[in-house]
Amino acid sequence: MHFPTLETERLQLRQLNLNDAAEVFQLRCDPEHNRYIDRPLATSINDANAYITSIMEKVNSEQVYLWVITIKPDQKLAGTVMFMNYNPERHTAELGYELLSAHQQKGIMQEAVTAVLNFGKQQLGLKRIDACIEPGNERSFAVVKKFGFSKDAEKSTPELEHWTLLA
Repeated sequence: MHFPTLETERLQLRQLNLNDAAEVFQLRCDPEHNRYIDRPLATSINDANAYITSIMEKVNSEQVYLWVITIKPDQKLAGTVMFMNYNPERHTAELGYELLSAHQQKGIMQEAVTAVLNFGKQQLGLKRIDACIEPGNERSFAVVKKFGFSKDAEKSTPELEHWTLLA
């Protein structure tokens, strides 16, 4: 599979690779950054490399589409945006995203998510896109609300709010 690179005015969204290990480690080792993400904290660069390798395998088998967000012309990882739990038969996927602290509150995630949602609808034919967000993660709620996601009260739990966008 040829992985699609997406371009916006300020950003390039490209495929993850092992050269991104230092920034992936930054994202995954910071307790404050990870307080709303259910995953173990990375404790070494080897954890980042293992994560990258597992994602690359899932991308190659088209289970996941994960883009590295870079700010042009720099190729350094500023964050990631992804479709996981992709189901081509049901035309569904779950949206996930994260951004290094230095790049937050600059409209970068909104620009990246716009490109990814357009790709999902136009190229993958997605009809339903979900987002699962831990209560209290106000920045993440703001992102999904900007794109018209609706809270699905039936699927939401006290530990995880379920949001849905129907294309």
